[in-house]
Amino acid sequence: MPEVCLGLIGDNIRASRSPDLHRLAGAMCGLKVSYDLFIPPAMGLPFEAVLDACRDDGLAGVNVTLPYKERVVPLVRVDDPAIARIGSVNTVCFTGDGARGFNTDHSGFVAAYRGAYGGAAPGRVALIGAGGVGRAIGFALLALGAAEVILIDSDPVRAAHLAAAMADAGGARIRTAGIEAVAGSDGVVNATPLGMVGYPGSPVPDGAFAKGGWAFDAVYTPVLTPFRAQALAAGARFLSGWELFFHQGIDAFGLFTGRRPADLMRLRIALEDPGLRAAG
Repeated sequence: MPEVCLGLIGDNIRASRSPDLHRLAGAMCGLKVSYDLFIPPAMGLPFEAVLDACRDDGLAGVNVTLPYKERVVPLVRVDDPAIARIGSVNTVCFTGDGARGFNTDHSGFVAAYRGAYGGAAPGRVALIGAGGVGRAIGFALLALGAAEVILIDSDPVRAAHLAAAMADAGGARIRTAGIEAVAGSDGVVNATPLGMVGYPGSPVPDGAFAKGGWAFDAVYTPVLTPFRAQALAAGARFLSGWELFFHQGIDAFGLFTGRRPADLMRLRIALEDPGLRAAG
């Protein structure tokens, strides 16, 4: 059975389900996949040294997550102009031509949204968080036909930079605002780490959600977040970060291996079954 060595680089990844997803997907495609976690602070190394070590140790590629999705961009070759415009990379393939960067958060969010809401346009969306995943989702919202994207971030300079990049791409009205913009939005996206293991809370004050609409939480560990509870209490149709995790993972696996599991429902079931995870 061919062997493929992969990994994930990030600071808060001990609870990540990516190893399970890639190992199970590999087994379904006739591949033996190893998938290790690399935490630069715990290793006593800067991110750049960890990335180099993964390449030198023969890994086929790595996923990259918080807080390195923007930091990795100048270290890789990005061939797709659309991904270069996003300015964030979460998937790196080590090839004979060097390290190549991709963004499966972008493609994964489009797939997750379409899977949940079909052809419905996102409408006016409050996007909270303008970091790596926020950038990917912002451009995905443009691809999905959002009428307006309102960027909300604790760092107004970062929000302004993303607003400028998205405005250059065209296709929707883009502006920055404070958290009060949530109340007038059709959709609300949490692209911050708040709610994740190690980052308690929600970026949205209680009672701020408008009634109805839709909401997406990029956090998936845990699945039951305060943001989710707030959205459901307001009657919003909720899309879990698990869906982004799943779709971006499948897209990344395809980039790493050139293969795609034929039965995605079987993979979903295996990811939810501890016994099958162990068997995979």
